[in-house]
Amino acid sequence: MIERRDTFRADSLLTPRAGIDDPFAAAVHATRMSMIIADAQAPDMPIVFANDAFLALSGYARDEVLGRNCRFLQGPDTDPEMARRLAQAVVEGAPINVDILNYSKDGKPFWNALQISPVRNAEGLLVYYIGSQIDVTARKNAEDRLVRDREGLVTVATEQTRAAEQALAERTALLHEVDHRVKNNLQLIGSLLVLQTRRTEDLQTRIALESMLSRVSAIATVHRRLFQSRDLERFDVAAFVRDLVGDVSSSHDKVAIDLDLQSIEIDAAQAAPLALAVNELLDNAFAHGLNERRAGKLSVRVQRQNGHYLIAICDGGPGLPPSGQFEPGFGLTIVGLLAQQLRAELRFEPTNPGVRAILELPVNA
Repeated sequence: MIERRDTFRADSLLTPRAGIDDPFAAAVHATRMSMIIADAQAPDMPIVFANDAFLALSGYARDEVLGRNCRFLQGPDTDPEMARRLAQAVVEGAPINVDILNYSKDGKPFWNALQISPVRNAEGLLVYYIGSQIDVTARKNAEDRLVRDREGLVTVATEQTRAAEQALAERTALLHEVDHRVKNNLQLIGSLLVLQTRRTEDLQTRIALESMLSRVSAIATVHRRLFQSRDLERFDVAAFVRDLVGDVSSSHDKVAIDLDLQSIEIDAAQAAPLALAVNELLDNAFAHGLNERRAGKLSVRVQRQNGHYLIAICDGGPGLPPSGQFEPGFGLTIVGLLAQQLRAELRFEPTNPGVRAILELPVNA
């Protein structure tokens, strides 16, 4: 065996009287930290020293430990990768710190916070390995419980999320079905109104039926839009106005229409009253803004301005009476009532020629 010199007093631990005259050796023998020393020059690096703390941790007697490689502490569930890392560090003469599953003499597993440090002599030759062990089973068990608890919480959260998504999907499907059926029913009512209008000879009655048909069609357009929307809570005003203007203007091919529609959304609960109000204002603009050739100009603007949603419909008709006051008909009376329901402001401004009807709906309504 190669002679060991200046090995940081490690040799003193191996003498029969170690600790009597050497405070360092006495401290290593008496410490509650488990420690062993392995001979790096002997075949298979056997243990040549084990303190009482190691014997207490492992359950082995001293004569059962000395002369054996410390791998005897490994067992069936020891991580092979961790064992390989230990062996590689020993081969390379490098220090290493690992948590590894070891087994005591009675087969009881324990987690070992193992630290291995190489010891070299004055010539730099590797002569010993000093290993210290700390039982960290309680910490590892706590970490495992934490991981299990976290996984359990993730599982619960995933299940709750899945249930919420399913409930939302079912609610969405139900509301879409409701909107679809309402739309179909309104179209049926519209068809009946069309038949009744065609069979009515009285002009005033026919005009009243046509006005009712227009209102029913506007509400049907609302429910068609809601049926097509992915967001059950919001209603796209600009898209609705574009559809409505297209429907109303289909019978007025000589009217020049200018649209300036900014994309804004309102609560779906406000969609029906707003749709009725806009429909009445459009019908009023077509009714009073056209000349004897049933031609004219019409502009519709939708935008957000100063905390309000603004809907402005401007015709090119004769405008307001000289007094600026007029007696509202049935349609504008409906608009006034709907404006109150929406907490909106309705006003009319002269444009010379024509009139601009403005409906301002608070954003936070």
